[in-house]
Amino acid sequence: MSKYTFPKVDLHLHLDGSVLPESAWEMAAQRGIALPADNLEDFRKFIVVTADCRSVNEYLKRFEMPLQILQDAEALQRVAYELVCLLSSQGLRYAEIRFAPQLHLRKGLTQGDAIEAVLQGVQKGMAECPSIDIGVILCAMVFGECGINMEQNLQTVREAAKYLNTGVVAVDLAGAEGLTPLSTFAPVFDLAKELHVPYTCHAGDSQGSETVLDALNFGTKRIGHGHHIFEDKDLCARAIAEGVTLEVCPTSNIQCSTRPSYEEHPLKKLIDMGISCTINTDNMILSDIDLDKEYDRCLSQMGLTLGDIIRCNINSVKASFMAPEKKQPLIRELIDALWGLDA
Repeated sequence: MSKYTFPKVDLHLHLDGSVLPESAWEMAAQRGIALPADNLEDFRKFIVVTADCRSVNEYLKRFEMPLQILQDAEALQRVAYELVCLLSSQGLRYAEIRFAPQLHLRKGLTQGDAIEAVLQGVQKGMAECPSIDIGVILCAMVFGECGINMEQNLQTVREAAKYLNTGVVAVDLAGAEGLTPLSTFAPVFDLAKELHVPYTCHAGDSQGSETVLDALNFGTKRIGHGHHIFEDKDLCARAIAEGVTLEVCPTSNIQCSTRPSYEEHPLKKLIDMGISCTINTDNMILSDIDLDKEYDRCLSQMGLTLGDIIRCNINSVKASFMAPEKKQPLIRELIDALWGLDA
């Protein structure tokens, strides 16, 4: 049970980075997939030991391990279901789980098949854990020059529009920053706007504030990571004026060396500046992290107060893609928790 009793929200959480070690071990054995350990205990240790990759590109390579497993509907449904149950057990009230359908097609699934499998797992999890609500975000991907997979990315947006009222809540653009100008992926967001699909965008993590500028020019009101906006005060002012929210993932930023340490992370300064910030896990298992651990580090090493953390959750609810009528009850609970700090 969580020691943080206020409603917790995670807006930036990747499905393929959050596969339980026990499940990965079992499913890999069933599918004849070799893992980098001889037994489950060593496999758990491998995940923890390799959590600090020290670069985003090295970090991204680690997704190949779970992706080998997540190539059939049964595996996708299982991991989605188990993740929902895990989040509920940790006291979360709402989370947005994201994944890239185009990464799960090696054994014959279509993007639609992959989406339906994940949605089935999510729905099963919510049926068993009614205290939590889940939205699914579909990721378009950056692999390099935009033409490499533009059609697959546009198909992801079309699928999001198709499933928008059945559990999918938005699209995202994820992958390796800096391989090609982010601005060249504008067609992904143009189509999302045309089809009335909400969206967020990874930017300002391994690269500087220039990718945040591209994301803002796409019209996004949410940015995945985005902490390098801190180096451009004019861009910070624009983000505040446009009501943009940052999906900050502190531990991921440290593990990938996009920030040198928790102490030097600008999250507190961004909050004090007036930018809407949220606190998220990114990849729970691959990073050996959960929201409680993130909050602990925010308090002990990053200069945040408990009030800051509660306000970040209020920001999360406001910026989330959940139905508007579901937001107000959560906001009221969080405001009550904030007032309780002064009681």
